[in-house]
Amino acid sequence: MYNSKIIGLGKYVPDNVVTNNDLSKMMDTSDEWIQERTGIKERRWAKMGDGDTTATMGVKAAKIAIERSGLDKDDIDFIVFATLSPDMYFPGPGVQVQHALDIKTVGALDVRNQCSGFVYAMSVADNFIKTGMYKNILVIGSELHSHGLDKTTRGRGVSVIFGDGAGAVVLTREEDNTKGVLSTHLHSQGEHAEELVLIAPGMGKRWVNDILEDNDPNDESYFPHMNGQFVFKNAVVRFSEVIMEGLTKNNLQPDAIDILIPHQANLRISQFVQNKFKLSDDQVFNNIQKYGNTTAASIPIAMTEAWEEGKIKEGDTVVLAAFGSGFTWGSVIIKW
Repeated sequence: MYNSKIIGLGKYVPDNVVTNNDLSKMMDTSDEWIQERTGIKERRWAKMGDGDTTATMGVKAAKIAIERSGLDKDDIDFIVFATLSPDMYFPGPGVQVQHALDIKTVGALDVRNQCSGFVYAMSVADNFIKTGMYKNILVIGSELHSHGLDKTTRGRGVSVIFGDGAGAVVLTREEDNTKGVLSTHLHSQGEHAEELVLIAPGMGKRWVNDILEDNDPNDESYFPHMNGQFVFKNAVVRFSEVIMEGLTKNNLQPDAIDILIPHQANLRISQFVQNKFKLSDDQVFNNIQKYGNTTAASIPIAMTEAWEEGKIKEGDTVVLAAFGSGFTWGSVIIKW
């Protein structure tokens, strides 16, 4: 059985920077309020008309990842695209990427696991490669939140958190089973689904009926809802559990972690996990301060940035971990 390894990374974020002070002009909030609760100073929001969509941002990140991998686009055997914000209800953006990159007619799979989406996508790609079914897989996480947020005081608890952007990696076959992705670990707990949720649009709930009945599109169910304190309490537990699960699977202790790249949900969550595992600042990579929470895009954006800054080196033990809506959570243990 093969392992998979990352041979190319890329990221893209819109040019438009939205600071906390900018948000204070839209809603009852302040830079101090936002930083105290989330650690976020600014985020990127795509401007209407600039051409940025979930798919196009994913394509831009993918082109960089493919170029850095040294492969040709037609060496890609499969595409896995993670997002909660597709451009269309269906089809998903995976096929849009295949078309935009003019890749041969390979399979394209969409993953809808929100903040855990990239970890789930990595697990899918890793296992496809492990079985020998595919050799080179493009994995993308991309989100365009800003066009669907409630930018009033009513929505400030959610809207100040999220940003737009995309990240991508190319995975390939590694015959040395001591290198590359060593293991992935996935979990879910659906009983808490509505603690972090966007109810509409949805075939089973409201979408079709609301259009037919001409209901108010500004209804709260069209915007994300989050029970922030409940999500935080569950996140810090599940992050810790799933990181430890991955380390134990590979006979590692927390001090073996060279760099932890958590989903950029909230700086306070990352700091809690860092303290629990007694990791130094150099062992945890955070960039939520400048990009906000980009859900499925946050880990590949952060991992690309860490690699670009020389903070990931050959032989390092790299741990990816995420928690989010569903609830879902997971981890990836990598020997770089």
